[in-house]
Amino acid sequence: MAAANAPIVMKEALTLPSIGINSQFITFTHVTMESDKYICVRETSPQNSVVIVDMNMPMQPLRRPITADSALMNPNSRILALKAQLPGTTQDHLQIFNIEAKAKIKSHQMPEMVVFWKWITPKMLGLVTQTSVYHWSIEGDSEPVKMFERTANLANNQIINYRCDPSEKWLVLIGIAPGSPERPQLVKGNMQLYSVDQQRSQALEAHAASFAQFKVPGNENPSTLICFASKNSNAGQLTSKLHVIELGAQPGKTGFSKKQADLFFPPDFADDFPVSMQISQKYGLIYVITKLGLLFVYDLETASAVYRNRISPDPIFLTAEASSAGGFYAVNRRGQVLLATVNEATIVPFVSGQLNNLELAVNLAKRGNLPGAENLVVQRFQELFAQTKYKEAAELAAESPQSILRTPDTVAKFQSVPVQSGQTPPLLQYFGTLLTKGKLNAFESLELSRLVVNQNKKNLLENWLAEDKLECSEELGDLVKTVDTDLALKVYIKARATPKVVAAFAERREFDKILIYSKQVGYTPDYLFLLQTILRTDPQGAVNFALMMSQMEGGCPLDYNTITDLFLQRNLIREATAFLLDVLKPNLPEHAHLQTKVLEINLVTFPNVADAILSNGMFSHYDRPRIAQLCEKGGLYLQALKHYSELQDVKRVIVNTHAIEPQALVEFFGTLSKEWALECMKDLLMVNLRGNLQIIVQVAKEYCEQLGIDGCIKLFEQFKSYEGLYFFLGSYLSSSEDPDIHFKYIEAAAKTGQIKEVERVTRESNFYDPEKTKNFLMEAKLPDARPLINVCDRFGFVPDLTHYLYKNNMLRYIEGYVQKVNPSNAPLVVGQLLDDECPEDFIKGLILSVRSLLPVEPLVEECEKRNRLRLLTQFLEHLVSEGSTDVHVHNALGKIIIDSNNNPEHFLTTNPYYDSRVVGKYCEKRDPTLAVVAYRRGQCDDELIGVTTKNSLFKLQARYVVERMDGELWEKVLNPDNEFRRQLIDQVVSTALPESKSPEQVSAAVKAFMTADLPHELIELLEKIVLQNSAFSGNFNLQNLLVLTAIKADPPRVMDYINRLDNFDGPAVGEVAVEAQLYEEAFAIFKKFNLNVQAVNVLLDNIRSIDRAVEYAFRVEEDAVWSQVAKAQLREGLVGDAIESFIRAEDATHFLEVIKASEDADVYHDLVKYLLMVREKVKEPKVDSELIYAYAKIDRLSDIEEFILMPNVANLQNVGDRLYDEALYEAAKIIYAFISNWAKLAVTLVKLKQFQGAVDAARKANSAKTWKEVCFACVDAEEFRLAQICGLNVIIQVDDLEEVSEYYQNRGCFNELISLMESGLGLERAHMGIFTELGVLYARYRPEKLMEHIKLFATRLNIPKLIRACDEQQHWKELTYLYIQYDEYDNAATTVMNHSPEAWDHMQFKDIIVKVASVELYYKAVHFYLQEHPDLINDVLNVLALRVDHSRVVDIMRKAGQLPLVKPYMVAVQSNNVSAVNEALNEIYLEEEDYDRLRESIDLHDNFDQIGLAQKVEKHELLEMRRIAAYIYKKAGRWKQSIALSKKDNLYKDAMETASQSGERELAEELLVYFIEQFIREYTGKVDELIKHKLETQHEVKAKEAEEKEKVAQQNMYAQLLPLALPAPPMPGMGGGGMGGGYAPPPMGSMGMPPMPAYGMPQMDEAKIAVTGWSRLCKEQCV
Repeated sequence: MAAANAPIVMKEALTLPSIGINSQFITFTHVTMESDKYICVRETSPQNSVVIVDMNMPMQPLRRPITADSALMNPNSRILALKAQLPGTTQDHLQIFNIEAKAKIKSHQMPEMVVFWKWITPKMLGLVTQTSVYHWSIEGDSEPVKMFERTANLANNQIINYRCDPSEKWLVLIGIAPGSPERPQLVKGNMQLYSVDQQRSQALEAHAASFAQFKVPGNENPSTLICFASKNSNAGQLTSKLHVIELGAQPGKTGFSKKQADLFFPPDFADDFPVSMQISQKYGLIYVITKLGLLFVYDLETASAVYRNRISPDPIFLTAEASSAGGFYAVNRRGQVLLATVNEATIVPFVSGQLNNLELAVNLAKRGNLPGAENLVVQRFQELFAQTKYKEAAELAAESPQSILRTPDTVAKFQSVPVQSGQTPPLLQYFGTLLTKGKLNAFESLELSRLVVNQNKKNLLENWLAEDKLECSEELGDLVKTVDTDLALKVYIKARATPKVVAAFAERREFDKILIYSKQVGYTPDYLFLLQTILRTDPQGAVNFALMMSQMEGGCPLDYNTITDLFLQRNLIREATAFLLDVLKPNLPEHAHLQTKVLEINLVTFPNVADAILSNGMFSHYDRPRIAQLCEKGGLYLQALKHYSELQDVKRVIVNTHAIEPQALVEFFGTLSKEWALECMKDLLMVNLRGNLQIIVQVAKEYCEQLGIDGCIKLFEQFKSYEGLYFFLGSYLSSSEDPDIHFKYIEAAAKTGQIKEVERVTRESNFYDPEKTKNFLMEAKLPDARPLINVCDRFGFVPDLTHYLYKNNMLRYIEGYVQKVNPSNAPLVVGQLLDDECPEDFIKGLILSVRSLLPVEPLVEECEKRNRLRLLTQFLEHLVSEGSTDVHVHNALGKIIIDSNNNPEHFLTTNPYYDSRVVGKYCEKRDPTLAVVAYRRGQCDDELIGVTTKNSLFKLQARYVVERMDGELWEKVLNPDNEFRRQLIDQVVSTALPESKSPEQVSAAVKAFMTADLPHELIELLEKIVLQNSAFSGNFNLQNLLVLTAIKADPPRVMDYINRLDNFDGPAVGEVAVEAQLYEEAFAIFKKFNLNVQAVNVLLDNIRSIDRAVEYAFRVEEDAVWSQVAKAQLREGLVGDAIESFIRAEDATHFLEVIKASEDADVYHDLVKYLLMVREKVKEPKVDSELIYAYAKIDRLSDIEEFILMPNVANLQNVGDRLYDEALYEAAKIIYAFISNWAKLAVTLVKLKQFQGAVDAARKANSAKTWKEVCFACVDAEEFRLAQICGLNVIIQVDDLEEVSEYYQNRGCFNELISLMESGLGLERAHMGIFTELGVLYARYRPEKLMEHIKLFATRLNIPKLIRACDEQQHWKELTYLYIQYDEYDNAATTVMNHSPEAWDHMQFKDIIVKVASVELYYKAVHFYLQEHPDLINDVLNVLALRVDHSRVVDIMRKAGQLPLVKPYMVAVQSNNVSAVNEALNEIYLEEEDYDRLRESIDLHDNFDQIGLAQKVEKHELLEMRRIAAYIYKKAGRWKQSIALSKKDNLYKDAMETASQSGERELAEELLVYFIEQFIREYTGKVDELIKHKLETQHEVKAKEAEEKEKVAQQNMYAQLLPLALPAPPMPGMGGGGMGGGYAPPPMGSMGMPPMPAYGMPQMDEAKIAVTGWSRLCKEQCV
């Protein structure tokens, strides 16, 4: 069947290799396609990545570096699901990512491995594990939910699909398993069907399954169907079935009857089986796709077979539904992505014609709305109608494909049927059927509505329109309007009958909806008419309508002037104003005249409205001068001011302040320039200063920044208006920092009598000039001095204030200032009064009146400066009597007492409140000893040191320093830079410390000497204190200090101090002595204090005398001392002595060091004694282990056996390993045998050459490592029987197999290794590695067995590894076979061609070459056969005919000069009409002069260089070849060249046919002239020559006859020949011998005589044809 007429169209949508996908990844485990939107490919080399192919943009794949075991794209969106196994576990980690948002949606870690997964819906993943099935939603945070457990029939099955129905109530799981033993090639299919509602499963046999929805007639709810296909073998009989079954039948409803059909597999596909099933809901078809590329198409409703064909030469492993196209996508192993779709133009004719299934054809056409069944449907409709089956006819018409019966004729037909009484009219039956099926068309809707309207059933119309059952039209609206205008409006709107809709809105007075609707549908009504209509009845509605028009997109359809005039014509001023105010809101320049118009009409009629418009400021483009004049006339002075642009006009209007709101006038001033504003302000002040002053002040306040402060001030000063200046500056003062402004305000306030304001400003302001203000106030002499007091107090003019007030006799203000305003300035007041020679009584009274509020220090300072300090005696004593503790009070009082010499020592020592520094400083020049007293009282160290040093009072200084006990003070006085340090030290040693009874003072002094690094002075000090029977002679600390100081500064004295002193810290001092390397002194100290361990340590560690230490140890006999001695001996390598010392000390704590030293010194006999002692004290595994080891080292094996039988804590395993590592195998054997460590025992026995025992131990150990070690040892010992026993237990471990093989081979034991491997084949646990390794060994050492081994165990071999071995060993035939088994056909073909002497087999190579993926190998094979097997090249090319580029093959053969060799191949493929093939064959035919085949080739195959071939052939020596050239020219349309060749070769018939086919009159006429002028003359001359020749001959023959007879005979001859041979004499006026005047000679034989053949020349048939056929040619040309 031609592909164009096939019901299913196959198209290659994409090839995965073309977008960079390696063919090794085009497998079921790497490629997924969940829908027709995306393909997802998982790559593992050269790097791990996932390739996402969008089927809308297949050539732009998205490649992302992702490592995963599986990847699935969501069916609808760009969501990617990834699955990866967690390393080292059997758990899978699942993740879902949104690729567009670049975000992870969710993830989950499955506790078991997921063997298959799939998107069952766009929001749900199905997960299949070895035991169960889960559903995992991508929404929310939910985890996978277990749905059901797998049934037993799916155990050990490969899961290939999982699906659910649309309601997710039915689930199906499909798997495949190896076939039965009698037919292993046929894969077995198993299916598990699960009901979610019933929680039950059913196990079935099926290879592919799918769910479908089908609506059964009589049931309004769709039925859920399960379709599944199976193929199985029963008793050698193959059965292939397709089943369609309803699931969950609805009780009481019409159900779907079960359907079953056979799947017919061709004989060549006996082992093929279904791998996928897709269902087209669009067409109701079932697609069953098999592994080998067969496609079965069945009808879903009837399970009838529709089509079968092979759609792919390569195996198909993946399909996906193409729902929009009603087909499916399929992916094969070559990487082709095939799209199968229904051929809508041919499927129905195919079913009706080829299958002769008319009912199925009609159902398909109805179901899919397909063409091709029109005649059948019409015929069936007419039959039903004739049978009066009107209901069935109506249903057929309603479901007719492409609505071919939904016509007025059908309606008329039903109308024509007479109505039977008591029955529903057929027409209503028809309409009722249409309504149940869907929506009526326009004609049907109109006819039905007409019936309903006539019956007055308007409610039916409303219901049908609400349900969208009727197609609305203008005619339907007109009909409905007769009964309901509202319903008619809805119909008009749906029918888009715009004029009718507008008219209906107008009738309903819904004018606003007109604009909305017109905009929606793009209709332009007559707006002017509509507006005039509205104006007559509803002016406000007209305004709204006009405003709506103004807001239309594209602008208002009517001019604003026109609309305004319509309102004004009816005197609708307010409406016109409302319209204009709204439309003029944008304030555009082009609306200037309208702005002016609306203001004019309102200024004349409604000035208040105009004022409001102008106040809003919504217009700016109107005629301002015109409006200004109208405003002035209308009394709107403020608006007039705003619109006038001349100063004179403004000044004229502005004086009408009585009619202008003051605030508005003030705001107006803000619009004027500075100069104009000042001019207007000046005019207002001139006209009415008092009345306008407030306005001017307000203006100055508001716009002082624009007008300038100085300008405003000058304006007020010009009119001497201090009041105005006061009010103006008062508002500005708070924001101004200008000193001049503040001064002018103070001045204005003073001059206007605002004393309180003056006082406030002088008190609060920080910006006026204090000097200037002070002078002004003093000059003004205000009665109230408070402003002056404020200024002077704030800015430090108190003396000036005091002087002013005292001179002006304002003493009460002085008292008030001191007492109330600022008592702290009283000292300045007192000072100034003293300078002004004020009486002391007034001053004392003033001071006493303030008392405690008065600051004493500045007061004392002021009086002291003037030498009037005694003036304050009474005041100070009064404060002291009141309990004052003020330091300044007591300082002043102390100074007065010191000056008066009134027992100052008593005051200095008893008064706690004075400042020692101040008073001491005051005393220094008067009496230094008093200064010392004052400084000592206040601990003024620096001052005291200074005054004593200055006055050489070192004894006082020493006593003070010792008493202070201050480290910093000691550091300061003992500083080397202090030149008086020696004098101080002498006084400290000789006087201060001997006098002291305080240990703390002594300690502080000693510490200070130590800190100052004065050791000799310290020793001197300490000897005086400690050794001279002082109170501190037995002091523990001082003795320690003396010894330590001597150790540091004077070592020779140390031993003497040790002997003389007893109360010091012996351990600590001893350690210090050790650190100072005074070892004998340290030993003496430790010995004196019985610190034996420390003493022996000094002997061992510092003096390094072990002998003295041993002697000392014997003297003291202490365990601790012996331990120290032992450790020292151990360090010195005296291991035996050390062990003896440890035993004396019974010290078991250092057994680790002893063990190590003993091992290093190899003194195991002593070690045994020591360890036996240690075992009595501690239970340590190390001790027992080392004891066993020591026994082994001294060969006391019997002691070992006895010891391990006794209770012990030895780590026998470690001991055994240690003995083994040190080659003490006999001892190790004892240990391993005792602890049953058979593995180690085995290897130990191997070391002892006890191989049989080693094998027995290895058998007990049953460890691969042990078996391997024993095996290797047996091999080395050539114990091959035992080695084989061990080896069989090793090679079953995949990881150890290669190591065993290498071990044998490295030692040359090839035969033994092969024997081992051959024995391993029969093991129960034999694995692929054994078979593969044996194959490798055969390849290396016994190649004669290799092929047999490969063929026997091909399925159990690691083929890639064996391929490498065969390649290395150059076993090309076996290598080829392996490549074929591994589907590496490219490599197989390459191997055969590269090593043909061994590997080539023609039949095998033909099978290989058709399966290769690389196209280049096809052409390499052509070269190969051309060089080595040219006799078989056509056979190979015939196999490759469908795969190679024929042009390239021809090019190869042409370059090799062997084109004739592949002639059979080219003949076979010439049907493809390839140019290169056609030209090559034509060349061969030309060389072979096979003109018949050449002409046939030219006729059937026109794709070649026709002109080139014609040019080659036209000069050929054979006539038929040249005739072919003329034929080619004729086919190419080169008529003249064709005719010329035909004429040249006298092929007149060909010439005439060419002229006839050309259709050119000129060619025909030229040919005719040629015949007349050339051909007739030529033939006539030839006849004459022949006759003459004949007569001469006859004359010679009959020379002897009688003259009469000759004459008669000759006359008779001429009588016969003359009319035929001689031309007629030329007629007058008919030209010469050219005979071109249209004359046609009579035909031969026209005179009743038979024609005479010419001699040696062609018959005259050609000439006859030429002469007789000219009229026909002329007629044709005329036509």
